[in-house]
Amino acid sequence: MNWVWLEPIKPIVRQVRRPANTLFRLSVKFFPPDPGQIQEEYTRYLFSLQMKRDLMEARLLCTENTGALLASHLVQSEIGDYDELGDRDYLRLNTLLPYQDKVQDRIMDFHRRHLGQTPAESDFQVLEIARKLEMYGVRFHPASDREGTKINLSVAHMGLQVFQGNTRINTFNWSKIRKLSFKRKRFLIKLHPEVHGPHQDTLEFLMGSRDQCKIFWKNCVEHHSFFRLLDQPLPPTKAILFSRGSSFRYSGRTQKQLVDYVRDSGPGGPQRSGTISQCVRYPADKAYFIAKEILTTERTYLKDLEVITVWFRSAVIKENAMPEGLMTLLFSNIDPIYEFHRGFLKELDQRLALWWGRSNAHVKGDYQRIGDVMLKNMTALKEFTGYLQKHDEVLTELEKASKRVKKLETVYKEFELQKVCYLPLNTFLLKPIQRLMHFKLILERLSKHYPQDHPDHHDCSEALKEVAQIAAQLQSSLIRLENFQKLTELQRDLVGVENLTSPGREFIREGCLYKLTKKGLQQRMFFLFSDMLLYSSKGVTATNQFKVHGQLPLHGMIVDESESEWSVPHCFTIYSAQRTVVVAASSKMEMSKWIEDLNTAINMSKSSNDKSDIFFDQESEDEMSSSHGSLDKQAHHRANTTLHVCWHRNTSVSMSDHSLAVENQLSGYLLRKFKNSNGWQKLWVVFTNFCLFFYKTHQDDFPLASLPLLGYTVSTPEEVDGIHKEYVFKLQFKSHVYFFRAESEYTFERWMEVIRSAAGRMTLLVPRVPAELNRK
Repeated sequence: MNWVWLEPIKPIVRQVRRPANTLFRLSVKFFPPDPGQIQEEYTRYLFSLQMKRDLMEARLLCTENTGALLASHLVQSEIGDYDELGDRDYLRLNTLLPYQDKVQDRIMDFHRRHLGQTPAESDFQVLEIARKLEMYGVRFHPASDREGTKINLSVAHMGLQVFQGNTRINTFNWSKIRKLSFKRKRFLIKLHPEVHGPHQDTLEFLMGSRDQCKIFWKNCVEHHSFFRLLDQPLPPTKAILFSRGSSFRYSGRTQKQLVDYVRDSGPGGPQRSGTISQCVRYPADKAYFIAKEILTTERTYLKDLEVITVWFRSAVIKENAMPEGLMTLLFSNIDPIYEFHRGFLKELDQRLALWWGRSNAHVKGDYQRIGDVMLKNMTALKEFTGYLQKHDEVLTELEKASKRVKKLETVYKEFELQKVCYLPLNTFLLKPIQRLMHFKLILERLSKHYPQDHPDHHDCSEALKEVAQIAAQLQSSLIRLENFQKLTELQRDLVGVENLTSPGREFIREGCLYKLTKKGLQQRMFFLFSDMLLYSSKGVTATNQFKVHGQLPLHGMIVDESESEWSVPHCFTIYSAQRTVVVAASSKMEMSKWIEDLNTAINMSKSSNDKSDIFFDQESEDEMSSSHGSLDKQAHHRANTTLHVCWHRNTSVSMSDHSLAVENQLSGYLLRKFKNSNGWQKLWVVFTNFCLFFYKTHQDDFPLASLPLLGYTVSTPEEVDGIHKEYVFKLQFKSHVYFFRAESEYTFERWMEVIRSAAGRMTLLVPRVPAELNRK
């Protein structure tokens, strides 16, 4: 008559003594402290099914009114908008509550209010309501304290709870518990000394029997290990920061094979087993690895072009969603560029395969030159300058059409949700111009490497001149396009502001600051533009958009440090004509960046003819505590956009950071190792947009996992890490640690260089508000 969780690593037959008398059920083991952490709609649906069953079986304890509200959301999720006849039929055939007949009219009345709510939003509301129920999931374990008072113990995600009757009288948070143990019938909790003092750090409870005490202890230990690190709600990016047990780790090979299977034998050759140093003797010449970087990044670039030329084209043709004029404009510009790079990649691949093979044979020849290939193709690339100059028009026309043509808007949004579209769609349209900048930087590196008397030096220098000339012509277009792309991305992620893409507006910085309110410091996302400052909070809809609460014009604004005035670390005050806002950054460096950018933008706005005095401030206690369930603008979102990552890592990103990230893109095979694993796994890794994307091979169409790097630190392993390999770098954010191993000194240095361009902003603690300020 007891529910017992099966051990996943033990055969079921060894755990079940009487199979004929045993009932098996699939259940949720741990309810999330914050349903907003759950990224997948399907996962939320499974959790809502658990709520549905618990509600029906009276395990979810709540008032009749709350039960009716939960049931109404379940009805909305199952059959859609309210229809009296449909509701009565559904409730007649389905039991959601033990007392359903008694509250049926109330369920229908609640359901009438959910008009337009999607199934995903309904599931989220069910989870959000259940989370706030104090008695949900409570299973009482009778006990008595040291004084002999009869109490009940219970285990929950926040910690170990103590009840007297149905009233909760105490909760011992998992983060405050040092040790859990039992002796005979006595259950012991050892707390950290700062909680109860050094002489009152052990609590003792007497339970009915030794077996009951042991079962309760095992339950506590399991919850303690699972939720201790979840004391503060984890960010949604938790879903992205893959773990050892994720499907991403599976590669169809045994662990030993993964360790042995470490390197391709060359760019196009067969694969070999063994270690890098023992079996694969790469050419010693640094030029080979520079050339290989051109090859690996070209592979990624061609895959990015295919997102438009193959995948997006197929989607719009299938639905006949794009106007013919726009189809011609888009694909007549990008198809020729794609075909050119296909030929260039093939030529590169052949040359490097020959270079690698001949180098191992110690034979000299023209195969060890890359300059002639680059000069030939960079000269040919000049013919596409006209196509590249039209990308400005392509991007703006696509944006206009997606707003004007409903079918195209739908296809656009649905396509961005596909795995192959791993970045915002319009980002891929910027890739051809950005690739020119990559060529320029790599050719500069290659030209510096070769001495002037080297036979390849002349061709590389000439190729550099050709690409530099094209890049100079398109530099202003790239700056304008990157700004436009960022504004359109924010327009989709923000609710409560229109026409962000107004002509002349420039994006400057986005990031997390803590705004001083009546409740103390509250986390907000701030967005600085050339004419205004916005601040917002994260919504709790299924789309995770940000709700704008304030818009301050820069004209007449003053910014001043105010740490001494408010006694809050890294604090500064923003004075506008209509309102004063006090905010705090996560570090001194972050504060300096904001103040510098704000003052620069304010000075620039003084010389502008635009004297806009637009202002609103919708922030209120009622609004901030609401669920924002009635947001009129619903759209998808990406959890690894800089907006969402800045929110969860307490940092900021400027437009100059974005421009630097564009220059520092990299691709290639790396070996990856988790902190506590033994073997290394070979992965194709792409670094772009402040994020690492992981593939099994370079031929895969979409990434299997991603790792946003804002806030991470990059370093070499320490002695305590126990990594005794060459060319290994370490990525760390709080307790998340990953090791990556490169194939050579050059590639190791390049990965360290590009990752430092995005990482290194170590997240600091939230500024602490003095107690007297909170009371105010």
